[in-house]
Amino acid sequence: MLGNVTIGQYFPGDTPVHKLDPRTKIVLTIVVVAATFAAADFLAYGLLAAFFVFVAALGRLSFVRLLRSVKPLWPIILITFLVHVFSGQGDALFSLFIFKITKAGLAQGILMGLRLVFLILFSSLMTMTTSPLELTDGLERLLRPFRRIGVPAHELAMMMTIALRFIPTLLQETERIMMAQSARGADFKSGGLTRKAKNMLTLIVPLFLSAFRRADELATAMEARCYHGGEGRTRMHELALEKSDALAAALVGFLAVVLAFARWYG
Repeated sequence: MLGNVTIGQYFPGDTPVHKLDPRTKIVLTIVVVAATFAAADFLAYGLLAAFFVFVAALGRLSFVRLLRSVKPLWPIILITFLVHVFSGQGDALFSLFIFKITKAGLAQGILMGLRLVFLILFSSLMTMTTSPLELTDGLERLLRPFRRIGVPAHELAMMMTIALRFIPTLLQETERIMMAQSARGADFKSGGLTRKAKNMLTLIVPLFLSAFRRADELATAMEARCYHGGEGRTRMHELALEKSDALAAALVGFLAVVLAFARWYG
């Protein structure tokens, strides 16, 4: 069940999207996420959907696999949708007791749900086409100017990359523990909320112990290899911006300008 979760996973490839500089992908992902917040109608979201399909096809990524990345967060998307649906103003399309659904509320709920979906999808595009090592290098280079004010760029980049890398590992560990506890009689699917909460304790405790054990093993392995942070470290492959990075930046910039113009002048 949890094996279908794709958040934080990297899928190697030799496509133009994979070959982009990691700094370009990180910055452009931030720009696209910001542009997603500017989208305010279905036409704007249609433009975002077309851009997403173009990038996913260019990166030869499975759409089914990308959509699976949304699956773990569907409760948050559903709650966001319901909050906006029941808080809309105007004439009621449907009402029951104190609950009222209006046309404006329904449209706002769908748009807010789509916004969350696109945020997840565009973030997944970056992680699926960028290896953890490239992410570390890209983040460190982007944070390097802040070292002058005491920001530990290398350590922050390393922590973020390790956290991202261990998401799939922890999900696999969760699934393994659930199967082991189910074999011992634990039931995670049926029963009331209280019963489910009690059963989850049998999952959370061993999961935390496993996470701490893995963290300790990773620290020991890094110490055994004389790892000492970013000061004085060199790289086998230095990052360099290419023409394709400029082309990608121009395309995303054009998309952001169009969405911003449609939001404030449309």
